[in-house]
Amino acid sequence: MPKVVGVKFSNTAKIYYFEPGEHEFTQDCGVIVETARGIEYGTVALLPMDVSEDKIVGQLKPIIRVATPKDTAQYEELEARRVETMTIAHEKIKASGLDMKLVDAKYNFDGQKLVLYFTADERVDFRELVRELASTFHTRIELRQIGARDECKMLGGIGPCGRPCCCAAHAHDYAHVSIKMAKNQGLALNPGKINGLCGSLMCCLEYENEYYTEVNKLMPKVGSEVPLADGAKGVVTAINQLKKTVTVKTQNKDDSFTYSTVTLDELNAYKEADTEGQNEADSNETVIEAENIGEQSESVEDSLEQDSQKPETIPDGQENRGKGEHRRGREGGKRPGGKNNAREGKPPQGPGENSDKGKNRHHGNGNRNNKKRGDRQEKVQQSKPE
Repeated sequence: MPKVVGVKFSNTAKIYYFEPGEHEFTQDCGVIVETARGIEYGTVALLPMDVSEDKIVGQLKPIIRVATPKDTAQYEELEARRVETMTIAHEKIKASGLDMKLVDAKYNFDGQKLVLYFTADERVDFRELVRELASTFHTRIELRQIGARDECKMLGGIGPCGRPCCCAAHAHDYAHVSIKMAKNQGLALNPGKINGLCGSLMCCLEYENEYYTEVNKLMPKVGSEVPLADGAKGVVTAINQLKKTVTVKTQNKDDSFTYSTVTLDELNAYKEADTEGQNEADSNETVIEAENIGEQSESVEDSLEQDSQKPETIPDGQENRGKGEHRRGREGGKRPGGKNNAREGKPPQGPGENSDKGKNRHHGNGNRNNKKRGDRQEKVQQSKPE
């Protein structure tokens, strides 16, 4: 594992790693290092130590030297010039009419570059302003637009809790916070109470979010019904995650309400007792249902036996049904006509011109059929070769 030294720069809480080299360091001593912005003056926050590779971001640069008294005096002189630089730059910005707010001004260690930090709602065209500032300060000018959180981190301040802002005091990176964290902690969703000086959600909402998330899994929800002592029921009106207590509202017989505070352990005990009682009641209902089913089955068997012992009664005129007798008429007589008589080989009864036709149709004795058959035989004989 590589050995590193932690270095902090002015007005920042973040620690950057550098390669220590052969130098000897003491806590809060000044060092001269090379950064992406050029040569910078910083102070040692962490003495040489070994860290894993995944904690090193980018290339690990070496420390140039430990700051000498001359380096420290030069750094203090540049810091003293910041106030005057801020005043002049603010006047130039106001004269240019640009909608931008100057936040801070910093010189690099050799004084050859001046960085001005500002905030703006929209993108700003500051090319003319850069020319005026360069002719005024006779150095290289860099204007950098930042956000509201960066402004709070640079300037610092006292938060709603009465302590310095986390981002300026000790937080290395910005916390990832959301409105869900405020809901988990039961905070009022009032921007004046959950927002910091930067106008965004306070970073400290993340610190205890894990605890509140786990406790909320154990606590009942507001508005839910919970069991109490002696089988009573109540409605949850408020919960306290830190004390693990629940405020329950119960209704009295005279339609008045009583509010009581119950601990989470007591509530779980009442819930277990209510569950056991419910299980016993369910088991008793199951036994009763089984007995009722048995009685019903016995009564059905008795009714079936009684039905089987009764004599069968058949209505008059239906004894011979199912034997084909009903086809001949309701009175049991044969229907007059040619079909029934033809089946028995008797001539048709009753008048009718079609009696001969019926005879020929049923018995094949008609002249028409015989004639056709004879004609067919003659034709067959004629068609045979001699």
